[in-house]
Amino acid sequence: MMDRPLLVSSLLHRAERVFGDRVNVSCAGGEVRREFTYRELGSAARRLAAALLELGVRPGTKIGSLAWNSDRHLAAYFGVPGIGAVLHTINQRMPAEHIVYSVNQAEDEVLLVDADLVPVVREILPATPAVKHVVDLGGFADLPGVRTWSFDTLLEEATELAEFPEFDERTASSICFTSGTTGLPKGVVYTHRSTVLHALAISAADGVAMSGHRAYLIACQMSHVHSWGAPHAGTLQGARLILPGPHPTPADFLRIITTQAPDVLVGAPAVAALIRDEYRKNPAAHDLSSLKTVWMGGQTPPAALADWWASVGASTANGWGMTETSPMGTFLNGRDTQGVQLPLFEIRIVDDTGRELPWDGRTTGELEARGPWVTGAYLGATGPSGSFHDGWLRTGDVAVISPAGALRIKDRAKDLIKSGGEWISSIELENHLMLHPAVDEAAVIGVPHEKWQERPVAWIVTSADVSDDELKDYIGAKFPRYWVPDAFVRVEAIPKTSVGKLDKMTMRTRQAAGTARQDTCAPAMLKA
Repeated sequence: MMDRPLLVSSLLHRAERVFGDRVNVSCAGGEVRREFTYRELGSAARRLAAALLELGVRPGTKIGSLAWNSDRHLAAYFGVPGIGAVLHTINQRMPAEHIVYSVNQAEDEVLLVDADLVPVVREILPATPAVKHVVDLGGFADLPGVRTWSFDTLLEEATELAEFPEFDERTASSICFTSGTTGLPKGVVYTHRSTVLHALAISAADGVAMSGHRAYLIACQMSHVHSWGAPHAGTLQGARLILPGPHPTPADFLRIITTQAPDVLVGAPAVAALIRDEYRKNPAAHDLSSLKTVWMGGQTPPAALADWWASVGASTANGWGMTETSPMGTFLNGRDTQGVQLPLFEIRIVDDTGRELPWDGRTTGELEARGPWVTGAYLGATGPSGSFHDGWLRTGDVAVISPAGALRIKDRAKDLIKSGGEWISSIELENHLMLHPAVDEAAVIGVPHEKWQERPVAWIVTSADVSDDELKDYIGAKFPRYWVPDAFVRVEAIPKTSVGKLDKMTMRTRQAAGTARQDTCAPAMLKA
């Protein structure tokens, strides 16, 4: 057999030659800013690679991107690793101190920056001494202490590479940091091999089935875990990619859906909920008929949200993954579970001693994973070595697995609530609360209790009046009485992390400080 390396640049090969004329779009403000074909994407990636070489970039050089979902960011996805450099996609929604930390840990020497994010770079530059060059993707920014360049000028003056070089497929291709919900972000280094295998896995028919016959509106951030692998796999398959651009609003997404007619929306449940809420304000102004699938990730899609999308003709797909798993590990075209493991990906559940537990759909344990796109260590000293044992990644998720291999996440280990010696699942409470017609959003946390160790407290966003007694009765009709929250905190918005997940660390802090508005109810009856 020929020994051909699996390289990120090779994902472009088929797209350029077989789907070279397919038109993709890059938007801004809900309108098309640029159309680009796969042939043009390949040319832009090789020109960017040539320009970076002229700046002194060499194999192993770290290049950070502070950028939105656009054709220029997509060109960097291929052009940077194409020459053996490493693309560090920086989550622009992280706090400035976390951005500084990740840039320094990655040792970025070049930053690719969208024009509206230049102020962020201006703020962090004094604390990121390794940065030598800043490339403005939307213009030219004059920044102190570094050499600044215009993306357009660099590409115009560069002589396009004839082809990308070949090297070891285990070479680092990109770096992504976790969202830092429990402390400083942890760095994960992806290789060319892991990225290509992940793209192939989510293209498989029994996986996500990324297809060249479909059009994908990529609403999840390219700045975090490669937009769940959709840009890489979409390019490999020659799919039509629709990129929403800077600061997309729910109204922007609706304009794009109406005018560009994607049949797949790829985004977190929080984004899908915001689009739904905006649509409800004026349904006649928008056309959702093209959408056939809403692929939600990041957390379990609330049943009420999935039901609403089904009512407008779009089925729900979801799965499970994390930064450490590149990110996809399991997938399901449906919503009852997190699906089954992707090809070449392995999962198991274990008890506190590390003993593997049965797949019987009842036994609960910590979920562990391993596979060719699962990290075996964190970058430098950014993460705990205790996250790994016996060649498995300890995910921190508590789960059950059915005899047929269907994964069901019960909760994050840190979010499970232990009350009176009994476990309470915050996720199950949240999903049930959001089925109530008056509740738009819900999040449940455990708070310390002198007698019962912990008690659940629910934070809710409501669209209609509902009393605590009604909510207690509603929960008590489905769950044991000791599951009923002691308090219902009514808020205008539930805190979210930089990637749209429920920010329970902030909730716990505010709850402990007494800064959350709440209407309390009498403690629920607990089991003795």
